[in-house]
Amino acid sequence: MITNDVQIFLGLDVGKTDHWACAVTKDGTKIWNRTLPNDEAKLTAVYQDLSAKGTVLVVVDQPATIGALAVALAQHLGIPVAYLPGLSMRRIADMYPGSAKTDEKDAFIIADAARTMPHTLRSIEVADEDEATLAMLTGFDLDLARQITQTSNRIRGLFTQIHPPLERVIGPWLDHDAVLEVLATWPTPTQLRQAGKARIAAKLKKHGARRHTAWATTILAALEKQSVIVVGTDAAALVIPHLANQLISLHAQRSDVATHLEKMVEAHPLYPVLTSMPGVAVRTAAIIIAEISGKTFANAAAMASYAGLAPTTRQSGTSIKSERVSHSGNKRLKRALFLSAFASIRFDPTSRAYYDRKRAQGKRHNQALIALAHRRLTVLFALLRDKTLYDLPELKAA
Repeated sequence: MITNDVQIFLGLDVGKTDHWACAVTKDGTKIWNRTLPNDEAKLTAVYQDLSAKGTVLVVVDQPATIGALAVALAQHLGIPVAYLPGLSMRRIADMYPGSAKTDEKDAFIIADAARTMPHTLRSIEVADEDEATLAMLTGFDLDLARQITQTSNRIRGLFTQIHPPLERVIGPWLDHDAVLEVLATWPTPTQLRQAGKARIAAKLKKHGARRHTAWATTILAALEKQSVIVVGTDAAALVIPHLANQLISLHAQRSDVATHLEKMVEAHPLYPVLTSMPGVAVRTAAIIIAEISGKTFANAAAMASYAGLAPTTRQSGTSIKSERVSHSGNKRLKRALFLSAFASIRFDPTSRAYYDRKRAQGKRHNQALIALAHRRLTVLFALLRDKTLYDLPELKAA
């Protein structure tokens, strides 16, 4: 960021109820250093008071979630806002005396870093309402996905304990609500046997399972592989219906969120560009839009660094030299790009060839995928910059 015209640097170490605010002038003099409630009236008063003394730049360490109100108010008042990434702040903090970590010290470091090292800052533009909504919806969708995984694993764990052959059959089917309806009605092996093939098939058919007869047959065949009733089966009979109904509800919630996401993403101008790349569908496009909105990147390397896909070099003289994957960056964006790269190797011959080349060089599966994700991000940066579509190469005839 260009800070030549800034006269006052206001560093905010944001918190849930209170921020610590430290304002320093261009020569490093502190003119404000105290707690600041996360309240519109209090924030506005401080912003206006400091703006009366000179041009202000507000710098935060968390532009979203608990820092969202402070950022939105500054932008509403026409005050520029910048973001100092937490990892950068911690590295800069090592250059200051003392080992204590306090909100007061962190706020001063944020302000002083903005004053002396403006190259470490990232600009924050006014967020579009749709993009802000996308950020919230994708975050909620990720929470739902985690809860679905946790609940599914809990159901599988219970059946592994009381009837392993049955778990091996129904475990992969827990994404289907029809199977969950069966478990909610007849949660134990004994109850499933008593229900019989016809009733199980009818229940599966009622809730939309097309292969209801085959699935019912497979379930009954699995039940025949174990006759012993394991201790804890009665307790599982109480728990499994609740878990099954909970999982049905989570599936419905995620489907509802997906419907809203699809409508919003398809209306976004970047949707055609993003989805032109193999492996980028609605949810991935939504995460990319939400995570990069309001941020500017000078080049593809800066964008890769933000996503945590840029390799980190470690070297000590001539004896140690290696590169490893960075553990910093935006984890949601990194995960989305990683999964997108994994999906792309099935459809994009260029991605598949690059992945195979990395594997031939001795890289493990995850390492090769991260390298591919980094390469695809470089391409994506060019697509977003030029507003062009990805050109999928045609497969050559054998």
